[in-house]
Amino acid sequence: MLGLNIFRLIGDLFEVILMPFQYLRLTVAKADGGWWTSNALNWIFLIVLIVILGYWMNECFRFKREGTEDRA
Repeated sequence: MLGLNIFRLIGDLFEVILMPFQYLRLTVAKADGGWWTSNALNWIFLIVLIVILGYWMNECFRFKREGTEDRA
């Protein structure tokens, strides 16, 4: 019984996490919002990823300039 509850908890968690995608799927199907509307959340994730990658690369270059990138 405990194992079944764990899998149900995981299923419920992913239903909550993926709720924005369910909302977008239903609203775009009704309104025919087009490609940009249906992929807006993906573009937001992509922009956040690019910003984080830029910050990480900047930090890597800073440590390389200082010569501290390989110290343990």
